[in-house]
Amino acid sequence: MNDSILELHNISYSYHSLTGEIPALLNISFHVKQGEFLAIVGPSGCGKSTLLSIIARLLTPEAGTIAFQSPDGSLDYPKTGYMLQHDHLLEWRTILKNVTLGLEIAHRDTPENIAFAEKLLEDYDLYKFKEKHPGELSGGMRQRAALIRTLVMNPEILLLDEPFSALDYQTRLSVSGDIGNIIRTTGKTAILITHDLSEAISLADRIIVLTGRPATVRKELPVHLTKADQSPLAARSAPEFHHYFNLLWKELSHEK
Repeated sequence: MNDSILELHNISYSYHSLTGEIPALLNISFHVKQGEFLAIVGPSGCGKSTLLSIIARLLTPEAGTIAFQSPDGSLDYPKTGYMLQHDHLLEWRTILKNVTLGLEIAHRDTPENIAFAEKLLEDYDLYKFKEKHPGELSGGMRQRAALIRTLVMNPEILLLDEPFSALDYQTRLSVSGDIGNIIRTTGKTAILITHDLSEAISLADRIIVLTGRPATVRKELPVHLTKADQSPLAARSAPEFHHYFNLLWKELSHEK
């Protein structure tokens, strides 16, 4: 598999109801490299979230296979962490209790793992809020807490389903940059679903463009930006940014 952690081969999926069958995905094939930040874009309702659910093994494809290889070389399915559009923090638990919820459920809330959770809170400027409740935090801080809740389980692949879309534009720029930097610093492999083309370009190493339903892979676009730092604003100021934006816009315009 070379340096790929995940390879999808001809994945197809349909939704079934009393009124008939609705094809969602058709012969989807692509790979994800170890440590890569991959973005997936496509028309609304084309099946992007369905694809992410299949990768997370929440849904079983009707056809096709997923091949995988963990970073340690084993063939065990990579541990995945799923971050949704809304943070789903529990309002009656403190921030520390929220980020350690997965550890608690998995009976892995050892002193060492709790200390790791506290270190993540400290690294990402939330430690002083660890005894606060979610209602006392801003939207951006809540999303960082949600990411820490995911990272504390030490996943090998992060699945991000439009995690910034509920935030206002200014907060979205800031938080997407924070989370992008966190993911790159930790060396995690990430797959991002987004409708925001600028977001995809500024965060991803490569972008997969899907067609309308039933979704197929229309294009794969490697992203190489000349920028001074990893911030979203620096990415948007890169000389190549508008070129990539126009390419993606052109591809998606064919689907209208």
